[in-house]
Amino acid sequence: MGDTDVDDHHTTEDIGICLGKAIRQAVGDKKGINRYGYAVVPMDEALSEVAIDLSGRPYFVFNGNFPSEKVGTFDTELVKEFLDKLCIEAQMNLHVTVRYGENTHHMIESVFKALGRALDAATVQNPRIQGVLSTKGTL
Repeated sequence: MGDTDVDDHHTTEDIGICLGKAIRQAVGDKKGINRYGYAVVPMDEALSEVAIDLSGRPYFVFNGNFPSEKVGTFDTELVKEFLDKLCIEAQMNLHVTVRYGENTHHMIESVFKALGRALDAATVQNPRIQGVLSTKGTL
């Protein structure tokens, strides 16, 4: 349950931290993976895009605004907090753009669906990649 009786902030951050660490552990030495991932995903009237680089250099960019401060009892500003912590702990470069939308729930859902697809693309084992996809040979 965390400390949701106080607010959702710490629990949301903690989940981002845990998932980020799990992603970093899952990709391991990054040998043979695509490294880069990109997805554009619609959810009804909303459209979001996510680009990632599993570079080992965390950097987070978020472009877009949600029309509502809350979805139910959830503070929409926590979406950015979650993604920032995920980015830091996964050690990935993460760019999120909410292109447009009217329904905040749909906009947030399109962000997370795009994130999932971008992560999938970045972590696919590619037989054409020998070692790590870097001119330095390391990430």
